[in-house]
Amino acid sequence: MRNDLNMTTAAALAAALLLSACGEINVRKYLPFGGDSTIQERPRTPANSVEYQCAGNKRFFVRTLEGGAAVWLILSERELRLDRLGASEGTRYSKGNTLLELGGSEATLSDGAAVAYTGCKTGGTQGQP
Repeated sequence: MRNDLNMTTAAALAAALLLSACGEINVRKYLPFGGDSTIQERPRTPANSVEYQCAGNKRFFVRTLEGGAAVWLILSERELRLDRLGASEGTRYSKGNTLLELGGSEATLSDGAAVAYTGCKTGGTQGQP
């Protein structure tokens, strides 16, 4: 009886070794937090917006609304709608003490008396507001 048990154990071990050589087992793909290093990062630019990169490594995004009558200003800490000032060129947008001035591929954003973002330029990858 002991020989039968040893033979069964030996056969099971041999089968396990032979089967393990047949394929590759990737344990990392089954771990919930381990992982595949090929994970793609989502784009950080909001849809239908233009990115402005400013002095001091600051940046913001502008999305044109209602044919240029307003813009949606997207900052890292908040988002707000700014309405166009006056009927002329439409390059100045404001709400409260926040003022956004656009000129071609350049912009300046001030919040009250302080100019918060200066030297802002767009990469020109999307349409201008």
